[in-house]
Amino acid sequence: MAARVALVTGSSRGIGRAIALRLARDGAAVAVNYRERRDRAQDVVDAITRAGGKAVAIGADLASAADCARLVETARKALGPIDILVNNAAVFRKGDLADFDFSQMDGMRNVNVDGVVRVTRGVIGDMQARRWGRIINITSIAGIGTSSAGTTFYGATKAAVIILTRRFALDLGPHGITVNAIAPGFIETEMAASSGASFEALAAKAMVRRVGKPEDIAAAACFLASEDAGFVTAQVVTVDGGRTDYIGHA
Repeated sequence: MAARVALVTGSSRGIGRAIALRLARDGAAVAVNYRERRDRAQDVVDAITRAGGKAVAIGADLASAADCARLVETARKALGPIDILVNNAAVFRKGDLADFDFSQMDGMRNVNVDGVVRVTRGVIGDMQARRWGRIINITSIAGIGTSSAGTTFYGATKAAVIILTRRFALDLGPHGITVNAIAPGFIETEMAASSGASFEALAAKAMVRRVGKPEDIAAAACFLASEDAGFVTAQVVTVDGGRTDYIGHA
């Protein structure tokens, strides 16, 4: 990926951090986006630069249209036109039909759905001009239909990302741009640890009998961002260790 420029939203920790580090290892310059923890984002940048790569940390709240536009423009000025966009940033609020607060739904939708649309729209002009681009949306198996309680409305936002992936692929394919999604299963991150979920119980639901690591998702993302994936678009790549607890398998 030498000479490629990547923007990874929500990349100061967890899955986003692993994707940013892997893209940089493979040669891309990386814009590391964060919302609040500049120190964590700077740690990612420092790790990339120590290894000989190029990176910049950019703060932006993807719930804000103005911040989304500023994020893209700042990355462009610092590193050049964006070749690879990874829409990773997301928020999670627990709730199901009986107890859900609609204001929480608004907060999730603003980042998980609207943020994806805004940042994608910001980068496609340069991709279309060069007739090359890779857009990778991080969705979730919650959007496909696992049976985990408390994820109904989060899953709804992630299902929206899946259909946006397919529609964007249809719109942008003639311009040499591929659009795909990755649906992670349960991944061992700080956020997951703070949720109180039992890693042992979740590992038992996977065919490979373990929970995932951020690097598992980063590997899939780097394939989809590569030249080798030029004939892959409109796909949802499920990286969940073979989870067995889906509500439906259609």
